[in-house]
Amino acid sequence: MTQTLLLATNNPHKVEEFRSIFLPYGVILQTPGEFGLFNDVEESGNTYFENARLKAEAYWQDGEFQVLADDSGLEVEALNGAPGIHSHRFLPDPNATSHDRCLYLLQRLKDFPRPWRAAFHCEVVVLSRQGAILTSHGVCKGEIIQEFRGENGFGYDPIFLVDGTNQTMAELDPDTKNILSHRGKAVLGMIAQLGLALREA
Repeated sequence: MTQTLLLATNNPHKVEEFRSIFLPYGVILQTPGEFGLFNDVEESGNTYFENARLKAEAYWQDGEFQVLADDSGLEVEALNGAPGIHSHRFLPDPNATSHDRCLYLLQRLKDFPRPWRAAFHCEVVVLSRQGAILTSHGVCKGEIIQEFRGENGFGYDPIFLVDGTNQTMAELDPDTKNILSHRGKAVLGMIAQLGLALREA
């Protein structure tokens, strides 16, 4: 039976990434925009899980939808885990671009010795129509580098060198990224909990 999930984001980068991960399992991911829903969710939680749950609840619509939501962040050791859950709002400028945030992070790190060890974290939750919550966490370790490399990612991907590769997150091909990334690992953990199986080719 085909699973249908409402993905609690209208971010086109996230939509593309999630659909790529779920594609081999035959899952249909719908976006809030397809239903005219554009909730501006305040990420007021203190953890990735709390923020992901807030997003899921905002689109749950009294059980009308089975909702999948996530929250992710970059934790840098030299900055005591910052920016963490505040990764998207790290630079206090509502009009800041991903490139701006990368430059700001590099500026904050310039006086610390290298390597600048870091890890991406992602929490994925599914809120069922009955109100039950499933959760899965994924981590991808690596380090921050000074040069921007790759065109395949977004956020801090171009300056995050993935452990075990000589590539930034933005240089990885989609299939490899779906396996190694924090989001890919969290989603694969959720797929196992949902009991999904690969479709026959």
